[in-house]
Amino acid sequence: MREYLVTVLLAAIITYLITPLVRDLAIKFGAVTAIRARDVHIAPTPRWGGLAMWLAMALTLVIANYLPLVHKSFGQDATGIFLSGSFILFLGLLDDRFDLDPITKFAGQALAAGILLIYGVQILWLPINGITTLPTNIGQLLTVLFVMVVINAINFIDGLDGLATGIVMICAASFFAFSYLLAVINGLNRAGAPSLITAVVIGLCLGFLPHNFHPAQIFMGDSGAMFLGLLISASAITLTGQVDASAITEENGGTALLPLLLPFTVLAIPLIDFVMAIIRRVKAGRSPFTADREHLHHRIMRMGVSQQRTTVILYLWTAMFAIPTVTAAFVPIPIALSCGVLIFLISIFVIKSNKKLITNV
Repeated sequence: MREYLVTVLLAAIITYLITPLVRDLAIKFGAVTAIRARDVHIAPTPRWGGLAMWLAMALTLVIANYLPLVHKSFGQDATGIFLSGSFILFLGLLDDRFDLDPITKFAGQALAAGILLIYGVQILWLPINGITTLPTNIGQLLTVLFVMVVINAINFIDGLDGLATGIVMICAASFFAFSYLLAVINGLNRAGAPSLITAVVIGLCLGFLPHNFHPAQIFMGDSGAMFLGLLISASAITLTGQVDASAITEENGGTALLPLLLPFTVLAIPLIDFVMAIIRRVKAGRSPFTADREHLHHRIMRMGVSQQRTTVILYLWTAMFAIPTVTAAFVPIPIALSCGVLIFLISIFVIKSNKKLITNV
C-alpha cells in the first residue's frame, strides 16, 4: 500500500507543477474555450488539461517502475492502456484546438479501444447461467462499446469547474479500493494494472483539481475527458478480467455479480447523465450530440444551488452509488446500503442549507 500511496503522491505533485506550464502553452497555441450558450463559465479559459495529465502520468510511470511492488504491475495490459491513452490524448488535443466533428472523434475512440484489444484488454466473461466465458468477437465488441460509452459519459459530465475531475477521482479510488482489498482479503496478487492505473488516475485528478475547481484556471478539455474516460474504462475492464468471481461469495456479503456491476455503479452519475441526454435529444428530433443546458448539473443549479455546491452534490451522489458496491464485497449488504443512504442524506442537507443561505441573503 505504501508504494501505491507514493505513486498517488508522485502523480499529484507532478500534475500540480506541470499544469500551469501547460496552461501557458494552451494560450499560446489558441486552445481556449470561448463562451458558448450552454456554458456556465463567464471568461475564456484555456484547455489542454489532458496534456498536463498525460505528461504527469508518463513521468510517474517512469519513476514508479523502480518501486519493488509497483514494478510488478507493469505488464502487457498496462502498456496497452498507456499507448491507447496516448492516442486518445492526441485526438483530444486536436479536438480542443480545431473542434473535430463527432464522426472523427468516434472513429478515434474506436481505434483507441482497438489498441486495448491488441494488448489483451477486453471483457472476458458475463454472469449468464453462472459464469460464461464470452466468444472472442463478442467480448471485443462489448469492450469497444463500453470504452466509447464511458469516454463520452465523462465528456458529457464535464460541464462545471472541477466536476469531471472530482467524479473521476472518486471512481478511480473506488476501483482501487475494490481491487486492492479483494487481493488482500483473498491472498491474491496486489500488483496489477487496475491498481497501478487507478492509483495514477487518483493522483492526476488530485493534482489537477486545485487548478480546475471554481473558478477554474484551466479546463481538462476533450483531451482530458477522453483520456480519463479511457483510463477508467480500461481499468474497469482489466479489473473485471483479473478478478476471480468465485472469490466473492455470499459468505463475505457479496455476489459474483459485483465485479460486473462495479463499473456501472461507480460510473452511475456520468452514465445516467449520458443516457438521459441521448434520450432527451433524440426525442426532440436533434442529434444525440447537440449540446444543451439540461444536464444534471444544469438542473441542480436551476434549483438555486451555487456552482460549487452543485459540484459537491454530484461528488456525493457519485460516492452514494460507488461506496455501497465496493463495500458490499467485504461487509453485509445492509451495512453497505446504509452507507449509501447516509451519503444521500448528506447531499440533501447540502441542498437545503444552500437554499436557506439564499433565503437569508
